[in-house]
Amino acid sequence: MRADAFLAAADALPLGSLDALVGAGGLVVVAPHPDDESLGCGGLIAAARAEGRAVRLVVVSDGCGSHTHSRLYPPEKLRTLREAETVRAVAVLGLAAGDVTFLRLPDAHVPSDGPVAEDAARAVARAAADCDAGAVFVTWRHDPHCDHKAAAAIVGLARPHMPHVRIYEYPVWGWTLPPETEVGPAPTGLRLDVAPYRATKARAVAAHESQTTDLIADDPQGFRLEPAMIERLCGPYERFVTVPA
Repeated sequence: MRADAFLAAADALPLGSLDALVGAGGLVVVAPHPDDESLGCGGLIAAARAEGRAVRLVVVSDGCGSHTHSRLYPPEKLRTLREAETVRAVAVLGLAAGDVTFLRLPDAHVPSDGPVAEDAARAVARAAADCDAGAVFVTWRHDPHCDHKAAAAIVGLARPHMPHVRIYEYPVWGWTLPPETEVGPAPTGLRLDVAPYRATKARAVAAHESQTTDLIADDPQGFRLEPAMIERLCGPYERFVTVPA
């Protein structure tokens, strides 16, 4: 199926409840970078916390690839900043700092296999066990970013350690794919109505100031989220594509 048709089908997935998505347990969100959790699953997290469900976040990379030419924010300082932004963002959504695990793998070089990826997979499985997860959510395997693909692969490696946990993927960068890109069979899964949490999600996204503002002003080539992308991802629904067992 072409990417444009796949994403249109994802936009038309049936609406479902948290019970339908997750079952009775908690859930784990796996984010390749600090901010993907808010962009892709901010409504999901807020809705789950509003119901009192346990949620854990695993942030895979250190996020140091967003501003590689900044002298004001060399890698270690940038990593500290982005982790602090993440803690502030998820606090808006209802999570405590202790609910977040930062794996600190190298941004743009997260491995999809091998010992480091296996260690990351075990961290995901521990997070799932810690919150009695019914489901794990990770970025779409066809997102056009190597770390997003790697995060999906890591969750695939974790699956044997959590055989009864459902797996879903959420697109973040998928809408930037060339429309003719082949991405496999049509999606199955559910959309979640997050309209009651849109303002909360927007505040969480905005907490990632290094990615949404000119906070880091000394790197003209630095990354910044486009308002159109934020608007696209902060609509009334979030889409979750089932990964078959």
